[in-house]
Amino acid sequence: MTDPTPRSESNVDRLTDQLRRMAAEFEIKPDERIKEGEMAKRLSVSRTPLREALNRLVSEGFLTFTGGQGFFCRSLTPDRILDLYEARAAVECEAMRLALSRASDADIRDLKDELDRTEPLYETATDRIALLEMDEAFHMALTRLSRNAELANMLANINGRIRYVRMIGLNMERGEASRMSAHRALLDALAERDERRALATLRAHISLRKEDATRAVREAFSHIYVQAG
Repeated sequence: MTDPTPRSESNVDRLTDQLRRMAAEFEIKPDERIKEGEMAKRLSVSRTPLREALNRLVSEGFLTFTGGQGFFCRSLTPDRILDLYEARAAVECEAMRLALSRASDADIRDLKDELDRTEPLYETATDRIALLEMDEAFHMALTRLSRNAELANMLANINGRIRYVRMIGLNMERGEASRMSAHRALLDALAERDERRALATLRAHISLRKEDATRAVREAFSHIYVQAG
C-alpha cells in the first residue's frame, strides 16, 4: 500500500517540529540569525527541506525573515509577550463564549474528572515543565469545547511562543493551588452557563501585567545566557 504522505513532506514536518521546539525553548536565541548552512549540518539535513521548515515557522511567528539577511529567531521583549498574552486572552475568551452554548454537560463532566485526576500531580510536581504542560493541556481541552478547531490551533501556536517565558517565570504566576482553584471555578461557571462569571474568571486567570512581563523577560534572558555560558 502506498503511503499517502510523500516522504519529503513527512521529513519537512518533522524538521519543522524540531525547529519549532528549538525556537520555543530558545536553543536559538532571541534575534539570533540562523545560518542555514550551519543549521543544515547541525541537523543533518539538506538546505531545501530546512528552508521550507524555516518558512513555515515564519508564518507561525516563531521566526522572522529579512530580505538579504535571512532568518532570525523572534525578539523577546515585554511588549511582544504582552501582545501574545492579549492574543491568548482573546482566543480563550471567544472559545469560552462558544463553549457555553456548544459544550455538553457530559463534556464538562469529563473535563472535571480529568481535573480530579491531575490535581494530585499538580500538588506534588516540582518540575516546572510538567506543571506547565498540565496547565496547557487543561486550557487546550477547555478551548476544544468550543468545537472550533481554528481557535484550538491558534491557542497551540500562542502557547508555543510564550512557553519559555512561562516556564522560567512560573513562580511569578499564581501558585499551583490557586491555579487549580481557578480551573475549577472556570468549569463551575461553564457548567452553570454563566457567561459573565466564566469570562471574568478566565480573564483574571490568564492576564499578565506589564511589570510582570518585564520581570519575566529579564529572568528569561538571564537563564538563556547563563545556561549558554
